[in-house]
Amino acid sequence: MAPTTTGKSPGPLAGVDLEPAVQEHGAKLLALMDAAEPPALFSKKSLYGALMDWAMRDEHFKTQLFRFVDVLPTLTSASEIARHLREYLGEEQVKLSPALRAGLKAAGGAGWLFGAGVKAQVTGMARQFMLGNEEAEIAATLRNLHEQGIGFTVDVLGEAVVSEAEADDYARRYLRLLGFLAQAMTAWPPSCAANAAPGGPVPALNVSVKISALYSQIHPADPDTAVQQISARLRPILRRAIELGAFINLDMESYVLKDLTLRVFKGVFSEPEFTGKPECGMALQTYLKSTEQDLAGIVAWAREHRRRLTVRLVKGAYWDYETVIAQQRGWPVPVFAQKAETDANFENLSLALLENADAVAAAFGTHNVRSIACVLAQAERLNADRRSFEFQMLYGMADPLKGAVQGLGCRLREYCPIGELLPGMAYLVRRLLENTSNEGFLARKFAAGTSRDELLKNPRELLAGQTGRDASPRRPCAPETDVSARRPCPGASRFNEPPTDFTIRAERETMWRAIAELKRHLGQRYPLVIAHRQVRTSDWLASRNPANQEEVIGYAAQAGVAEAESALDAARAAQPAWAATPAEARASSLEKLATLLHRDKPALAALEILEAGKNWTEADADVAEAIDFCNFYARVMRALGRPQLTQAVAGETNFLQWWPRGVGVVIAPWNFPLAILTGMTAAAVVAGNAVIMKPSDQTPVIAARLMDLCIEAGLPPGVVNLLTGPGGTVGQHLVEHPSVDFIAFTGSREVGLKLWEAAGRTAAAQTGLKKVICEMGGKNCIIVDSDADLDEAVAGCITSAFGYQGQKCSALSRLIVLADNYQRFMDRLVAAAASLRVGPAEVPGNALGPVISREAQNRIKQAVEAAREEATLAWEGPVPEDQNACYVPATIFTDVPRNSTLFQEEIFGPVLAVTRATDFTAALALANDSRYALTGGCYSRSPAHLERARAELVCGNLYINRPITGAIVERQPFGGFRLSGGGTKAGGREYLQNFLVPRVVSENCLRRGFAPSPDV
Repeated sequence: MAPTTTGKSPGPLAGVDLEPAVQEHGAKLLALMDAAEPPALFSKKSLYGALMDWAMRDEHFKTQLFRFVDVLPTLTSASEIARHLREYLGEEQVKLSPALRAGLKAAGGAGWLFGAGVKAQVTGMARQFMLGNEEAEIAATLRNLHEQGIGFTVDVLGEAVVSEAEADDYARRYLRLLGFLAQAMTAWPPSCAANAAPGGPVPALNVSVKISALYSQIHPADPDTAVQQISARLRPILRRAIELGAFINLDMESYVLKDLTLRVFKGVFSEPEFTGKPECGMALQTYLKSTEQDLAGIVAWAREHRRRLTVRLVKGAYWDYETVIAQQRGWPVPVFAQKAETDANFENLSLALLENADAVAAAFGTHNVRSIACVLAQAERLNADRRSFEFQMLYGMADPLKGAVQGLGCRLREYCPIGELLPGMAYLVRRLLENTSNEGFLARKFAAGTSRDELLKNPRELLAGQTGRDASPRRPCAPETDVSARRPCPGASRFNEPPTDFTIRAERETMWRAIAELKRHLGQRYPLVIAHRQVRTSDWLASRNPANQEEVIGYAAQAGVAEAESALDAARAAQPAWAATPAEARASSLEKLATLLHRDKPALAALEILEAGKNWTEADADVAEAIDFCNFYARVMRALGRPQLTQAVAGETNFLQWWPRGVGVVIAPWNFPLAILTGMTAAAVVAGNAVIMKPSDQTPVIAARLMDLCIEAGLPPGVVNLLTGPGGTVGQHLVEHPSVDFIAFTGSREVGLKLWEAAGRTAAAQTGLKKVICEMGGKNCIIVDSDADLDEAVAGCITSAFGYQGQKCSALSRLIVLADNYQRFMDRLVAAAASLRVGPAEVPGNALGPVISREAQNRIKQAVEAAREEATLAWEGPVPEDQNACYVPATIFTDVPRNSTLFQEEIFGPVLAVTRATDFTAALALANDSRYALTGGCYSRSPAHLERARAELVCGNLYINRPITGAIVERQPFGGFRLSGGGTKAGGREYLQNFLVPRVVSENCLRRGFAPSPDV
């Protein structure tokens, strides 16, 4: 009878109590470890040990220390090392032991000596965990392991791949690695105990590959292209592995790449060329709740294809990252919340591997004695030869445990990363975190002195004791097509609408269906809407797809002055009753609108893709922001709708109240066609005002759809009215009209300043001053410091500059790079920009699409031509040869003078101006040399420089070590000052006050010498 697959009927050990055997094996392992020397990393006599000991005692010190370690390789001078050392570990930053404090104080007087010394110390620490980058050194280290009976798998460390050139280089490195190791191994002893399995020898040459290194443009909405590109670079590696008899393992990385990794593995090893060779395997992480299902799928695939593979079972190294990212995005957290759950899952899945040994070979990656003992107990009860599987551990860690495992006759393989120090820092920091985790086995054993009973305690007992519930970590695993399993529904305990997770196939299919459905209904006519009545006019304007100007999305009625007057009459008539409606009811109407927007999210995103030229993720984010505006402003209005006590005074009451302003005009742009229009309208309406929506001429169909949803949400006739038409006539008439109490505008500086001026003129018939909420453009800047993390900086600058073709008021258009980092950063930036995919927004994975219109296309091209006379064109991207589309080439200019038009004036397109700064003070001066003050950013790992950026960079929204676009409602209230706007913050708690007027009601409560209790 074949062994059972995971998730099926109970296996042969069902109901068997393995705990006594686990404890027995665990005791043997611990006894062998106690007889060995403790790891140097935990010896308090060494500098490393002292640092690790203090890090485990002081969480703040650990954070500061590891951040210093992370930045250290980028520092090129002793003075820079000393400065960063003081900034991270100086007396004002951390509390240190006397011995460490004495060493750090030396940095002030002899910075060059201590700086050089600390870099050497950290380099030595790194070399404990990494093999380096010299081929001779690598071969010598691996041979030493081989002669000790320890196998190896080699992993290539490197910078995050941000360009196709870097992906090609990574693929070449894997090929070189295979070649030089195979050559070197010809001189080694022929046998190694780790590679002698009962079923025959396993390949001695073993290489681990990360799929993220083989393609730079992995996009969640387009896994098909990623699979093609990754597989294309993987095949030559596999062919070389066949020639050399090598083993290829696919590593498991972050959760977002999990399904893609599984798909690449199953796809490429199903190809006829690779169905038998090379020997292969992949890693699975037991901290993921979905791993049981994934393992069952792998076992089933192996049996179906008669292809035995190795599964490396590990616990996972990105728990913090996975948890934080999921929480930020409002997605279900994919990892178990407690370490004991991960440990229990490891034990469950290790049994599943052993029970399915006919289909999969097992490799258990762990430093936990309890986990190893459990595997040995399971194998013993299954009568499995303990050499039929192997244990894997990290190079430089857990040496006593490695000796103990070998002492019990088990096969052992070390995971050996190779590479230069700089790109290896992320790996080093992960290892240091692992070694100083208070939950980690090694730290508990060697640093905390935890008892044997505690070290070997059953994780299920820990869970039962903590929760009082069933201790099993298993979760029902829904299939990939069950969207609800990986995305919370509306009403969950969160504040923001989560972005759609396009790694889920069902979500991608939903979007494809929405686009196809929209295409079947193109070309319809969209009338004006006044007091819920459709009003048709004799003049209609076609809205065209930026990627295909022959494709008409729809025709919008063009309003004139007469229709504008009718809309004002309707709004003026509806507003008093709406203002008298309780704030709770108005807020509920807005929440109903949010629910409808959520219901229609795919259809609305599809409309943005075709009408506004936004790609899948940009369109989805715009709809999510519209939903957020409705929900957030509803919550804020509930608070403002209650009178607020200004001060508690005996004998009187004083309450602040807010009244609506009246009737307003909302003038919205095309670049966030739903979010901004919805946000300004929702804020005005929930405050008790009535409005006329005047959308952009480029995106009227989106506005018409929003109007439909406002009616469906139950907003009364006349509270929201829709006027599409030329801004020069209709917009100007409304702005200047004496019956208009406020104007909410987002758009260009040119139009915004004219509007501000016009609204400031008071007509004879006006009864009050007009309120103007005005948000305009920006000439936004990012500073890249000399110590910046270039992986993050390059990716963040590309996103900020070229997301939605640079057609965002928040987009990066001025980039200031410190001289020490300039050339290396620019080389990677240009290569990353050259790797961006260009094409229609409806094709998922395209990063650069057409600009919004012919007019914009011509204007940007003219600006680029003028820029050629002012600066150096460093790069110009390709565009499709499609005369029906509005493409412009993305460009990067360097050596841009600070007084040039290119450096000072907004272009609103994919044009980036780069300037070099001698030092951080000069960089701040360049950044602040602008009439705009909207967004700004700084990539730096210098605490002092970041503090200066917080204090000195002049902008409304400052982003540190992240892109400068993509503000989220409430989390990052958005808006600027100077010529970027009036200082308002859309998505902030104070924003609604712009649509209200405050009044204070004071009442004398003292009657006949009697004052009631304030509580009455």
